[in-house]
Amino acid sequence: MDAYVPTREDAYTLLKKYNKKEGLIRHALAVESVMGHFAQRFNEDEEKWRVIGLVHDLDYEMFPKEHCHKCIELFKENNWPDDYIRAVISHGWGICTDVKPETNLEKTLYAIDELTGLVASSALVRPSKSILDIKAKSVKKKFKDKRFAAGVDRQVILNGAEFLDMDLSELITQVILGMQPVAQNIGLKGNL
Repeated sequence: MDAYVPTREDAYTLLKKYNKKEGLIRHALAVESVMGHFAQRFNEDEEKWRVIGLVHDLDYEMFPKEHCHKCIELFKENNWPDDYIRAVISHGWGICTDVKPETNLEKTLYAIDELTGLVASSALVRPSKSILDIKAKSVKKKFKDKRFAAGVDRQVILNGAEFLDMDLSELITQVILGMQPVAQNIGLKGNL
């Protein structure tokens, strides 16, 4: 018997079971899209990367104090593969887990999770309120302002850029490009 490989539909169903807040769903969709973008860049399994991106915060809404820990149980109940579970847990490295990102997939998820939030916040304060016309330079300016999107851990983003051996501006640019295809779904099409 072949091992179970979760589909995008499986992931979305599970996400919706444990997450009801629109903001968290939009964040999951943004991360999913960016993970797909990076999978293409790295010539990796795009479906797998997208699925993991979609469910990376599975336990966050209902079990915030157990984030990256409760999801282990939730995934195991649904027979998810260990490498998918490990990838999800690794995005909390140094914050709520000691599982260090090792693979390209894990390093990418770690690098882009917080950054998608900063990019989204930066887009929302623009006159267009759109991800479609924002540039890395604008996001980098917001990155330097610690009061802007204060909940975003800048050090995680810097660590992630280092993991991926990418300049911060290039990482930001790639995250923007990864989010643009789902602009409508994540509420960032704006008024262009």
